[in-house]
Amino acid sequence: MRPVPTHPPYDQLLTTAEWVADARPEVDREMAREVFAEAATLLHDGLVLDDLDDHDACAVVTGLCLDLVSPDPGAAIRERAGALADDPGDLHDAASVARCYEICLRLFQL
Repeated sequence: MRPVPTHPPYDQLLTTAEWVADARPEVDREMAREVFAEAATLLHDGLVLDDLDDHDACAVVTGLCLDLVSPDPGAAIRERAGALADDPGDLHDAASVARCYEICLRLFQL
């Protein structure tokens, strides 16, 4: 088994797994951990966040944590990526963040 990255910002994904399991009684805790650990591993091993500064990498993972627990994660990620053109918020490189979200859609097969 590959090691799961547990350092920031990947730790947010593991925390989200715990939150989902606590908030939704129908969710199996081990399955949630496995799914979010796989997401963290795919992001890390795929070098998806490597070209972002720490601030923007953290923002991407935060967005993914919110979107991956939505009823339609793929649509939520697409919407988040598309909205960046109109409102980049405090991102340092909104275009690169949007590309990261697009890569995540393919990487996570959404």
